[in-house]
Amino acid sequence: MLLSVHAKNKAEVVSLDEKESGLRATLNLGHTFGHAIETSFGYGKWLHGEAVAAGMVMAVDMSYRLGWIDESIMRRVHNILQQAKLPTAPPETMTVEMFKSVMAVDKKVADGLLRLILLKGPLGDCVFTGDYDRKVLDETLHAFCKS
Repeated sequence: MLLSVHAKNKAEVVSLDEKESGLRATLNLGHTFGHAIETSFGYGKWLHGEAVAAGMVMAVDMSYRLGWIDESIMRRVHNILQQAKLPTAPPETMTVEMFKSVMAVDKKVADGLLRLILLKGPLGDCVFTGDYDRKVLDETLHAFCKS
């Protein structure tokens, strides 16, 4: 029952924003980082939701590093996912290079530029953008990976 309600809600959001220009981006926060985890480790090692949860924390961390959100939002997202017993970091064996190699061929790459869904303001204000400092992406990856 609960799953069908969520599926219906997602379908409604997708129909309202077919080109992922605004509202729909909120559904995909964390997916680029999460897909890199799934691809690197093989689908099924981590459930999709687990990989996306870790990816959400990474996307929110990057948003904070960019100065787009305050620390309280970052902590709130982390705490919500932790309370739900979802991962808040990628697997310990995930490397920066693993992320970069998968993200380089992500479907969100356009004209050689990786576009990400990040938070820019209050929780729920997501942007789909390639306009961010590449050094901050590197900082985020290094913060979550050993190498």
